[in-house]
Amino acid sequence: MGNIRRREFITALGAAALAPKRLQLLLELVPTASVIGVLENPSNPRIDLEVVGLEAATQSVGKRLLIVKASSEQDFDGAFAILVQAGAGALLVAGEPLFILRREQLVALAARHRIPAIYDYRDFTTSGGLLSYGIDLTEMYSLVAGQVARILKGAKPADLPILQPTKFELVINVKTAKALGLDVPVHLQQLADEVIE
Repeated sequence: MGNIRRREFITALGAAALAPKRLQLLLELVPTASVIGVLENPSNPRIDLEVVGLEAATQSVGKRLLIVKASSEQDFDGAFAILVQAGAGALLVAGEPLFILRREQLVALAARHRIPAIYDYRDFTTSGGLLSYGIDLTEMYSLVAGQVARILKGAKPADLPILQPTKFELVINVKTAKALGLDVPVHLQQLADEVIE
């Protein structure tokens, strides 16, 4: 496996490892949800690894996983219609550039359909999403800057170690939780890196 392919694979594994943790956090807020939706972009190759981890995690807690696909913003309304029709009680939104760019639209759809959702990045929760759990982008940018500095000083990119994020952040929007009729457990608020009131 070439160095670039190896890095893509490891990055995908890291993202996939976080998906079951996101599910766990979401189910702490909505333990009665029996159908858990996952919004994915089918053109994103890493999603397969995330889905495998989520399928195992949902089966272990007696839940059903429903994968809905959206490869453009025109697909969002249809994806949410499928979620509503299937009775999805919670939603995991995959970390996907398209979804990040259209986060306000996705957050608004989740609110309109009253589907509690968890996202990869804090920008979703600051835009009104319920909660997010993912890498601390500030730390990640710092790691990348360090690698770039080493390259500029003459290091060969192929010789640099593969760095993985070590800091993850949980952000909870209590205002959104209240609008959805959810009580955020105190222990979850204490775990959070940020609680938006």
